[in-house]
Amino acid sequence: MKAGATARWLYAPAWLLALALLPWWLGLPLLLAIAATLLFAAERLEGHGPLLRLALRWGLPGVLFAVQGALGGDALAWAMALLGALAGFTLLAGLEAWLDRGRREQVAQPDLRDWPSLALAPIGPGAVVVELTSPEWIEVASSDPRGGVARWESGGYVLGDGTTVERVQPLASFSPEGRWFVACTSHGVVLVDRDRGRSYRLRGWELCGWHDGPWFARGAGPAMAWREVLGLG
Repeated sequence: MKAGATARWLYAPAWLLALALLPWWLGLPLLLAIAATLLFAAERLEGHGPLLRLALRWGLPGVLFAVQGALGGDALAWAMALLGALAGFTLLAGLEAWLDRGRREQVAQPDLRDWPSLALAPIGPGAVVVELTSPEWIEVASSDPRGGVARWESGGYVLGDGTTVERVQPLASFSPEGRWFVACTSHGVVLVDRDRGRSYRLRGWELCGWHDGPWFARGAGPAMAWREVLGLG
């Protein structure tokens, strides 16, 4: 591709020189024939279109030089040649704009067709529906999912593995797999992560259910995963 483009630009000055040396009444019909070919047979000569356009761009100055030579080469001849250049290149620009109109429409048309679909497309990430498993509440004593018995005594819970949860009410719940334990208090809940051996007092929150860990809500607000409540997500 690069070699072909280089060859075209090498032939262009030779084409200009050839038309400048030919009589204008031979060069002008050649250019008109090329223009007619581009107008009426552009689709069949799609691969040769750039070469024909290059021939017009470089051939026009050559023909104009031949015209001024035929007129005597004086100031009037050069003025006529410059006037012809103005008219010729204006027509050439109009011809190329007309030839490119279909290409511009093809480029712009997909964007126009996409506007309805873009207008109807949802904005933002897709919604994810989370189904929570309702908590199974226990009071005072219950079996521990990880073995043993969890019992409430002296204002706190003692879990099956010996973990103690102090200053809580008898109402509590285990997660289905036993990692999490939530006990109610007068001001919220206490969350125990048994895998990490950590507990959190969440004031104003209440347990909504389980889905990959506990979900909590505050008042009439939406349910939130434990990572968001603890500021970890």
